[in-house]
Amino acid sequence: MTHPSPPPGPLADRHAGPLPAARPGPRADAILPAGLSPARTFALVAGVETYEISRRWNLRGPARDALRFARWLTGPGEVPAANVRLLLSPLDGPGRLDWSGLAALRDTCRPATEENAETVLLDELPQCNGDLLWIFWAGHGYLDHRRELMLPCADARSGRIRHLNLDSALRWWQTDLVAPRRFPLQAALVDACRVDAPRDTRWNFGSADYGGGATVPGRRQFRLYASREGEAAGNDAERGAGRFTDALLAELGGRSVRDGALGLRRTARTIHRTFGELRERGEGWQLPQFIVHRDWDANSFLDDQPPVPALPRTPRLDQTGWDGLGGLFEGRGLPRCAYEAYAWAFKAAGCTTPVHGALPADTLLDLVWDLDQRQGGPSGLPLPVPFVHYLADRARRGGPGEGPRDPHWAAGLAAWVRETRERLALPALRPPPAPAARGTALHVRLETPDGDTGALLARIWRRRCEREELVWESGAAPVGPDAVRAALVRELALLEAAPGTHAEAVAGTPYERVERVRFQVPYELLEADFDQWPVPRGPGGRTRPLGSLYEVSVRCPQEREDTRAAWRAGWHWLCAQDGRHPDTVRVVADADADDGLGLRLGARPAPACVLGHTSAGRTPALLEAVLEGGVPVAVWRRAGPPGAVPAPAAVPAVPTASAADAPPALPPLTELLAPEAGPAAPAVFALPGRVREVRRAAAAQQAPGADRLVLLWDDPEDVTDHRSLA
Repeated sequence: MTHPSPPPGPLADRHAGPLPAARPGPRADAILPAGLSPARTFALVAGVETYEISRRWNLRGPARDALRFARWLTGPGEVPAANVRLLLSPLDGPGRLDWSGLAALRDTCRPATEENAETVLLDELPQCNGDLLWIFWAGHGYLDHRRELMLPCADARSGRIRHLNLDSALRWWQTDLVAPRRFPLQAALVDACRVDAPRDTRWNFGSADYGGGATVPGRRQFRLYASREGEAAGNDAERGAGRFTDALLAELGGRSVRDGALGLRRTARTIHRTFGELRERGEGWQLPQFIVHRDWDANSFLDDQPPVPALPRTPRLDQTGWDGLGGLFEGRGLPRCAYEAYAWAFKAAGCTTPVHGALPADTLLDLVWDLDQRQGGPSGLPLPVPFVHYLADRARRGGPGEGPRDPHWAAGLAAWVRETRERLALPALRPPPAPAARGTALHVRLETPDGDTGALLARIWRRRCEREELVWESGAAPVGPDAVRAALVRELALLEAAPGTHAEAVAGTPYERVERVRFQVPYELLEADFDQWPVPRGPGGRTRPLGSLYEVSVRCPQEREDTRAAWRAGWHWLCAQDGRHPDTVRVVADADADDGLGLRLGARPAPACVLGHTSAGRTPALLEAVLEGGVPVAVWRRAGPPGAVPAPAAVPAVPTASAADAPPALPPLTELLAPEAGPAAPAVFALPGRVREVRRAAAAQQAPGADRLVLLWDDPEDVTDHRSLA
């Protein structure tokens, strides 16, 4: 199941017309407790922006949203600050937030950890004597296998993603563990995604069930979520505001807390309509959902809801179209660009791209079926048409990263698109974007003819697009590593200073920039510290580690002769899934690095990436298994200097200002694969750049080599072997 993404842009023109009038005030107001007042109203307000698990989970906005809601409670709502429990973990620290009018809450604010959330919700607030409980939470949100909402806390770690189970907590609040006469009204407002929690074992949410006692009749709960199940919630990072919270506070306005509670049904329906209008225009799929079977007066109002705006209607493929695709796709597996084509189809049709996740199918026809079942955007373009259009473009182009050219298939696909557009009277299609430029790479091949790692035969060649050029060779006599390094540094300096092509100069890139340096080495050199080779940089003889300037990786294709089929299958599957499938990555610890690991890794194309959390003594077993299993990508830490402690797999503590001069903390390897917003899909193709970031951070703190990372990046289609090597 893929998750549609939030609507882009601000919530403009929210009120396109008048809403149905609310029920008469006196009758609705009569069902609220007569004594309901600000003094008998209590709240948990939480905003989580930082997460220990990875800086890539961090997001800007939830802390500000929590303060805005607290400001409504204690301002127009007139709720005493002592009745509000505020939990915040802001991105820039509490001192950077706007605390105007909230001085009392600033003194009592606590971090949004799991312990604090459970203490407030299950210990402190149940002891209070009140009529109305508000729960407001802003941050990430995930659904477990029981469809219960898990709200990760600031102390979430990869070993255990600490969280608040909101559904379990709300069930607990309906029981006699809260004194029966207390809190007959409870409202939960959640500005968080409700996407499926990742399935792979790198992320452990564990289980949180708070139990409960006997259900107390008459307690009423109102829940309003920013999105439906499977959807992401929109966040405006530039403004630091959630779109749902914006709409919510616009509705609450200057109402008292009693009027705010009384008008929750109208508020929910107004917000629902606001986002429905965006959805109707094809600008996004996020649709807030309020879950309440009955209003505060115990009368059902589900039947009198305004109808949900219809999705844009697009034509489906006809039988002629399906017959044509059956012939074009027969006998073909997923091409390398399958995920790119799938994601681009949504953009080309003018609707939002699904959030994260792998491809929903393993064959081309099944992918087209999935797209055909979805609604397109406002242009009325069926999603399969731009998908096939993208495949045709890439089959025509071919080239590095795109697979071999296939003019015959490209022509057949293009003809299908043209005929389908004419037959179904579809709008024109824009061309797919050109493949991203890969930049210049230097390839260094090393051999040890006598098994001596200090006596090397070496060749260096340059690759740019499809052009290759030999730039240096050691000759017949072996040379030392210093000679190879000197030749590499000399070539890098020449390339950095040499003008590029005329076309590049016109485009504004007059110099040829090297992005990658790849070392093709025998097995015994896999752990050599090439990334730490010093490269002159700037005045005064300053040098920087090679790995902090370029994406440095190693490869070992000569050790894969017996497993070439598995190696190629793993790489092709990795590319087709864009590295997003939950089975892509396998974490290997010492206990896993046994004699049968290579057989297990090579049984299927997945995993295609291994993260080695092994000690120095088990690293050789890990590397042998990776090569035997045909795994094309791996990351591990080479052994440190004598007496060094192996890097832990746990998430390190965040460095404080007092530790500024200490060596950089080593991030867990899983953090290198974390996507930008949560754990839903690994980011394997971002690995080379992220490894360079870690090396650059170590060099900036004058602790080069502290990371000790080794990246194996072995693309079977990127092999150059023009022999020689004397």
